[in-house]
Amino acid sequence: MSNTNITKEEIMGVFPKVAATMADALGCDVEEVKLDASLIDDLGAESIDFLDIVFRLERAFKVKIPRGKIVEEARGDLSEAEFDQGGVVSAAGFERLKSFLNEVPAERFKSPMKVAEIPRLFTVGTFCKMVLRQQRAAAATAPPA
Repeated sequence: MSNTNITKEEIMGVFPKVAATMADALGCDVEEVKLDASLIDDLGAESIDFLDIVFRLERAFKVKIPRGKIVEEARGDLSEAEFDQGGVVSAAGFERLKSFLNEVPAERFKSPMKVAEIPRLFTVGTFCKMVLRQQRAAAATAPPA
C-alpha cells in the first residue's frame, strides 16, 4: 500500500499512543520519542525491542502486524533478487526504500546499504505509518456492519 495517502494529520492522530507505547517498551521518557527519532540510533532499541514494540502496538491498536512487514512493504513489487544482491540493497531497492520510508531524514540513507542495516532507518513515524496501514487493511477486510 502506498504512503502517498497517509496524511500528516493521520500520523499525528496515532503518534501520542505510538510514542507512549514505545517509551514504555524502551524504558525512556515519552518526551524523547520524537516522530523522526531512529529507534536504534536515537532511542537505543535492539532487535528484541522491535518484537516487544510490535506486540504492544498490536494490543494498543487492535491490529495484526506480521514480522518483516515494513521491509516486505518497502520492497513493493520488486522481487527479492531485484531488491538486494548478496545482502546489499540494489540501486532499484535503494530508490524504493527512500520513497517508501519518506519519513526518514534523507541523510540517514547511505549507499551501499546492507539489508541487515534497514531497521536502523526505522523511525517512530515509520511505526505510525505501519499502524495506519494495518488499520486500513483491517477495515478493508472487515465484514460490513
